[in-house]
Amino acid sequence: MSARKPVCCGCSSLEVILSVLFVLMTTVSVTLIALTIVEQTEVPPPTPSPEPEHTPYLIGAGRADCTGPPADVPLMGYASTEQVAAGIHTRLYSRAFIIDDGKQRVVFVTADVGMISQRLRLEVLRALQVKYGSLYGRDNVLLSGTHTHCGPAGYFQYTLFMITSKGYIKAAIQPLVEGIVRSIDIAHRNMRPGRIYRSRGELQESSLNRSPHSYANNPKDERLRYDSNTDKQVVVLKFTDQDGDGIGMLSWFAVHAVSMNYTNRMISSDNMGYASYLLEQDKNPGELPGQGGFVAGFSSSNLGDVSPNIKGPRCMNTGLPCDYLNSSCPVGGTKMCKAFGPGEDMFESTRIIGHNIYLKAKELYSNAVEEVTGSVQSAHQWVNMTDVTVQINETHTARTCKPALGHSFAAGTTDGGGDLNFTQGAVEGDPFWDGIRDALVGPPSNETQECHHPKPILFSTGEMNWPLPWHPQIVDVQIITIGSVAIVAIPGEMTTMSGRRLREAVTQELQSEGSFLDSEVVIAGLSNIYTHYITTYEEYQVQRYEGASTIFGPHTLSAYLLKYRGLAKAIAQDRVSELPSGPEPPFFEENLFNLLPAAPVDRKPENSSFGDVLEEVYPVYRPGDVVSVTFVAGNPRHSGDIRDKTFVTVEIFDNRTKTWEVIHTDASWETRFHWLKGSGQQSNATVEWFIPPTAPRGSYRIQHFGHFKGRKNFLNFIQPYNGSSQVFTVTDSFYYH
Repeated sequence: MSARKPVCCGCSSLEVILSVLFVLMTTVSVTLIALTIVEQTEVPPPTPSPEPEHTPYLIGAGRADCTGPPADVPLMGYASTEQVAAGIHTRLYSRAFIIDDGKQRVVFVTADVGMISQRLRLEVLRALQVKYGSLYGRDNVLLSGTHTHCGPAGYFQYTLFMITSKGYIKAAIQPLVEGIVRSIDIAHRNMRPGRIYRSRGELQESSLNRSPHSYANNPKDERLRYDSNTDKQVVVLKFTDQDGDGIGMLSWFAVHAVSMNYTNRMISSDNMGYASYLLEQDKNPGELPGQGGFVAGFSSSNLGDVSPNIKGPRCMNTGLPCDYLNSSCPVGGTKMCKAFGPGEDMFESTRIIGHNIYLKAKELYSNAVEEVTGSVQSAHQWVNMTDVTVQINETHTARTCKPALGHSFAAGTTDGGGDLNFTQGAVEGDPFWDGIRDALVGPPSNETQECHHPKPILFSTGEMNWPLPWHPQIVDVQIITIGSVAIVAIPGEMTTMSGRRLREAVTQELQSEGSFLDSEVVIAGLSNIYTHYITTYEEYQVQRYEGASTIFGPHTLSAYLLKYRGLAKAIAQDRVSELPSGPEPPFFEENLFNLLPAAPVDRKPENSSFGDVLEEVYPVYRPGDVVSVTFVAGNPRHSGDIRDKTFVTVEIFDNRTKTWEVIHTDASWETRFHWLKGSGQQSNATVEWFIPPTAPRGSYRIQHFGHFKGRKNFLNFIQPYNGSSQVFTVTDSFYYH
């Protein structure tokens, strides 16, 4: 048997071991590679998705001329029989803002008017109902006045206001109604998606408390919470489209629009109007006043005791300070005690205060980055303010009163004192004046006297109803909210501390349900109806002008706090639909009276025509000079509805096109249109142009436009006319080389 080769057992074992190791290593390697690949291709955790963009609002802004007759009609505010319109300083405008969140919309209007009267609001609402049905109504339309004291009166339906305004004047109320409605029309047409931003700051050296003695009667611990006895804050809402381009701006600041004093007889929008003018000129470059898409609305706030006349009250005959307690002078009484603004005259004071307000609003507008988001809501009620019960403490209640004005009402304020020997701070009646009152209109009832205590009643207007009620009883209360911003419509003039208490009360109610945690509550004064003043209970006890003019008695503010708390709570709980609408106010069709006679036929000097120049311009002027030219004129009332027209143009000659270009109208700050009624039914119109430093050098002319009433064959007719100055030059020097 042949022998076999021996088997190498070591070699076989080694091969097996190596094979196993190879398999293991391959497996490990594959596993590691697979793990590496998995690790490298693993989906990263999802990044947080960006906050969803807020749904834009639909925003519309509109501005419309609402200037009324600039002749013969009393101006509203100072109740001075001598302050009758005789020209135009600046035109009056209504500025409307519409905000829609897709479900609801609100309208806020600020108009260059002394205040919104009940009649004016009712007529505007009727006109809107005809045009838009139920889209715009009492709930979602808020009308506020800037409180200029130099706009035409005659738009009230209650006897007290008609007496001081020569009645209910259709020619005065119609431009207001149509101007306000048109501003809403324009805003409605211009609505587009956009965003709203809010900003807040403080404005110093532009306001002064004109009744510091009343303010000091508020609790000390309450006063210590504040740095000043006036509110300095300016609140701005910035409206832009989706691209960030400006649509408009709304601003609130508490100061009276009385830089133009009671001696002025030209229609004027005063300091608030001038602030609007400046910002709109900024944002609408190259446009004439009242034109351009950007709308700048400046609104009144809790200005009841706040004056722009920051030099304070002095006796005009001695230059010494007036008596602190009653604001009167040893010789001349209250009429001689007058507060002065920062300027040398009322025009410069208007310019300074208006410019200050404009600069602060412009700064806040530029820096506004806090976006307003959230739903739009509105709540409104009518309230019988003569019959509101308020809880004073745990055991006692009190009530509001029938309207009545105190003796200090007739004293006026340091911004415009009364003509008679009344003084502020009167807590006792005067037998002489009380006797005259009793003989003319009858004494106040014991009930009314007790209700108004310690006010000595001069006129118990709530008990006077001939030929119509002397004061309203049914009053609007309203709040609109735009996201976190709540706008509280106040039917009168709230003092500084009254406004602070109201803002605090509304804020508490809005935030009580966990919403509106970052709310901004602003007060829109002189809104929807005018009921004079609203002081605190403590200020009322002092009975200065503001307290004497708090017509529903010492608990007026408490009643308003109750009612506005109710509105705010309904908004916070989303239960506005459950609010009762309240008793509707009257709309009087009969017994409205008009004491303004029709303007007579115009006469002119012999051998002249209407529009002829009586006093001609000089041939050459420099920047800073005043150009003046006087024309044979007709009564401006004969021009009818003067909205979107002008009595004045300043024109420059364009050498390239050989045409005249209008650079100023009677809406411009740089022009003044004076109408002077002469004897024998003749009148003149003087146009002044205050040449600004930036005026281009060149050739100019001034034109005047108007209408006169004539008579032919026993029939009256109205005919237009115009006149033009000679051409004059504006140059840097009177000397030529």
